[in-house]
Amino acid sequence: MNSFSKRSSVIDLRSDTVTRPSRAMREVIFKAEVGDDVFGDDPTVKRLEMITADLLGKEDALFVPSGTMANQVALRSLTQPGDEVILEKDSHIFNYEAGSASAFSGLQLLPITGKMGIITKEQIEEEIRVEDVHHPRSKVIVLENTHNRAGGTVFPLEEIERISKFAKEKNLRMHLDGARLWNAVIATGTPLHKWGKYFDSISVCLSKGLGAPIGSLVAGDEKFIIRARKIRKMYGGGMRQVGIVASAGIYAIENNFNRLIDDHRNAKILAEELSKIKGIQIDLKTVQTNIVVFDVSESGKSVPQVIEELKEKGVLVVPFGKTKLRAVCHLDVSMEDVVLALKRFREVFEG
Repeated sequence: MNSFSKRSSVIDLRSDTVTRPSRAMREVIFKAEVGDDVFGDDPTVKRLEMITADLLGKEDALFVPSGTMANQVALRSLTQPGDEVILEKDSHIFNYEAGSASAFSGLQLLPITGKMGIITKEQIEEEIRVEDVHHPRSKVIVLENTHNRAGGTVFPLEEIERISKFAKEKNLRMHLDGARLWNAVIATGTPLHKWGKYFDSISVCLSKGLGAPIGSLVAGDEKFIIRARKIRKMYGGGMRQVGIVASAGIYAIENNFNRLIDDHRNAKILAEELSKIKGIQIDLKTVQTNIVVFDVSESGKSVPQVIEELKEKGVLVVPFGKTKLRAVCHLDVSMEDVVLALKRFREVFEG
């Protein structure tokens, strides 16, 4: 257990964003070599960008403060105002980025209903606009891997390959919201670069499962990153001596990537045991990584009621719809925490 993260016996399952830097990560932050990143002088940032680009099989990468900024910088860099972006209706960009694609880039989003977060080549093909003065231009296909609202599901590589081939035929761009792509790698054994080769741009997050305090990256070819760097500055994302943060990202990649398998194991156990509690329903097929989404409608309890009762017993979860909640396993949640959390769940639902 991360000694800096334990919150007086509270088991925080709200998100994998709640982790705190370990002592070892804090030592790395303290010793980080820094420079002015806007001037291109921060050697630690440069190293982080090089490491990430290499892992993803891309020419270059850009460090940004958040996953939302990474996605929005990518979309702005790939499009012109009035273009249309095709994406899954439960995707993060469509639901959780405050309408920024429309506000900042003048884009129209076309959501498609997927199955467990997955949309198919055939579904996308049906939505491509024909050239007409009345229509926006179909420009970018966005996929999300792993898919948050679907419960951390992995987007199959075979379908990505089919969509990518179609996109090339239609001269469409491909962006991957890969905030939790690290989890997809651990779940499938498929390395990052094999996912990356199908996309023009990719965002990855350091402050979720990898446990860094801040930061995401967007990767692509050299020309794309030059444009993205300008867009980052426009959005207020130009940072100065940010090597202190980038150093935590490097530590996270080097030390916390492979251990994600522990979070997956804990989430599977959590889900299987929750599914045995009367009043809780879980589609166990969706529990593929570190996220557990469960329905409490048959319990007779409301979502706010369950959240409050669990909170009183030291377990934190978040609402995930009118009848659903989400629990996320991460590096600050041990197997012992999962066992205790399950005990608290049983007290709430079974008395």
